[in-house]
Amino acid sequence: MRLIILFIIISFLSACARPVGDFGRADVNVLNDEILPSLGSIRAMANKEPVSNFNKTDEENEMHDRVWRFLIAPHAKDWFFDTVIEWQRTRIVPLQNERFVIDRYYYFLRNQKFSSSRVRYTALSRDIAIDVKTVSSVFASICAVREIDRRRNIALNYIASANQMERNAVNARKVENELFISWFISSLRYRYDSYSFALDRLLIEAPHEEARQVDARLSEMIIDVERAERQDFCASQFRDNSALSKPKISSRLQGAPFSQEIIHKK
Repeated sequence: MRLIILFIIISFLSACARPVGDFGRADVNVLNDEILPSLGSIRAMANKEPVSNFNKTDEENEMHDRVWRFLIAPHAKDWFFDTVIEWQRTRIVPLQNERFVIDRYYYFLRNQKFSSSRVRYTALSRDIAIDVKTVSSVFASICAVREIDRRRNIALNYIASANQMERNAVNARKVENELFISWFISSLRYRYDSYSFALDRLLIEAPHEEARQVDARLSEMIIDVERAERQDFCASQFRDNSALSKPKISSRLQGAPFSQEIIHKK
């Protein structure tokens, strides 16, 4: 145990946030993808947390890769607690659904040196748009993993020679997957709340008409957030494209005293 603690301290001092490669994707390396997960599994087992010794399926690897982007924020210099997230991802510390304060993104945005106060709205709109664009692929990967878990249970009940160790591993993997999915859901909500907070503060600080575009992006994003919170990940497999189009919702700023000057300005 002392060796593990020592290694954790060394890892922390050498920066433990997972390295980022091109396009914000995780950069594979021995420390973050082999050593830390192994130590994390040892810690989890010592604390009697569910740990499966199964190899991850392609679907599970893809889900982890796609969800990872929503657990961190490489575009915003750790406003999303990248180091803490990496410790939890590798199970060096217990995986938790903590609700962090929602003002970190705004202060990151506020402290950036932009050429124009309007550009902050552009940056905020862009970050939201990227989340909205990529979240559907995360939903699909989660749906695929849940199908794998369902098939495991079928195989477990069908194969008479299945032993208790395999049963424990199947149950542990399902718990691991569901914890990871729950982590994604809370992280998606946190991002939305952080973006909303930033828009509100920007409207006070620099009430420009560019707020309209950010407001429209948030109206799109909240639909995905609420779908995730309903665990509605597999809906796309059973609906046609017309049914998948996102419903129109009223502006979150509609009715504000300044709405005519900002929200409906042409």
